[in-house]
Amino acid sequence: MSRPGALLRTGHAGAGVVDRDARRRRQLAWTLALAALLLLLLGLMTGAQGLSLAAWHADWQAWRAADDGQAALILGQIRAPRTLGALATGALLGMAGAIAQGLLRNPLADPYLLGTASGAALGVVLVLAGGALAGQAISIANAAWLARIGIVGAAFAGALAGVALTLLLARGALHTLRLLLAGVVVGVALGAASDLVTTWVPDALRGKQAFLLGSTALLAWPAVALLGAGLALLLPPALRLARALDALTLGEDTAATLGLPLARVRLALVALLALATALAVSQAGLVAFVGLVAPHLVRRAAPSRHGYLIAASAAAGGVLLLASDLLARSLAAPQELPVGALTALLGGGYLLWLLHRRGLG
Repeated sequence: MSRPGALLRTGHAGAGVVDRDARRRRQLAWTLALAALLLLLLGLMTGAQGLSLAAWHADWQAWRAADDGQAALILGQIRAPRTLGALATGALLGMAGAIAQGLLRNPLADPYLLGTASGAALGVVLVLAGGALAGQAISIANAAWLARIGIVGAAFAGALAGVALTLLLARGALHTLRLLLAGVVVGVALGAASDLVTTWVPDALRGKQAFLLGSTALLAWPAVALLGAGLALLLPPALRLARALDALTLGEDTAATLGLPLARVRLALVALLALATALAVSQAGLVAFVGLVAPHLVRRAAPSRHGYLIAASAAAGGVLLLASDLLARSLAAPQELPVGALTALLGGGYLLWLLHRRGLG
């Protein structure tokens, strides 16, 4: 039998661990909040000349020389929506990444794994190809119909269609391995279809490349409103399903014995993942690695249950994409780098460093 003193010491040690984890979560929350505020301020201050004191001085002199209407136009219609839109897009991707990794029980899962990326790309390519052929083989009425649909709507619908095809091929969301394999198959098939369309209509290739690289340069207030509304609608149900993700970490059999309706819960999680990802990619293109890296950073900084992980991953994703957007505007100013290529480079470098560190350990 354990002596009372040993039990008391064990209890004190457990309480110390809990206090330490709670302190780390509070520190991470404050760090993310301060980083978001700082980056928002820098985003509003950063123009075509990038992020530097000289650029800010020149910007200030130009604003003093210009009238108030022009300054308000630059700040209110260009910089502010782009900055807030990048924050909301990253938040959606970070939340989707946390859901994907918990649902699939795989730390390498990302929001694009279930066919959203390939479906969105195919939708964009089809609209671009239809627009390129409008003057040759399509009537004026059909060309106008294509214009009304737009690239944004095509990307959103294509992403949801890719996930629906994955679910159809996997016969639902109940089996993790089947869902993963179906997502890979759908991604390859839709990617091949996209390549065939661009081979047939080469004029669509440039637009497809721009979509695949991702960009926050065209985000305007309507896009910010859609992204913000989507985040406000999708985050609460994701947090309510966080306990189901906690149960799934124990294994599907254990979760079923706890009374969890696996089929309905997993389908709801896939729906949240698909909607968040589709909304993000329809507005900013395929921004790589944000949904994969954000949950990793949160888990390393403050291990916790999925309720905190989802919320913190959303905040971390917003901070990551906003920081990448500032770098994309500044590194080669006055030219802009594709923000998706930059996030891929930074995210890939982080994962390589992580693998190297663990290999040395």
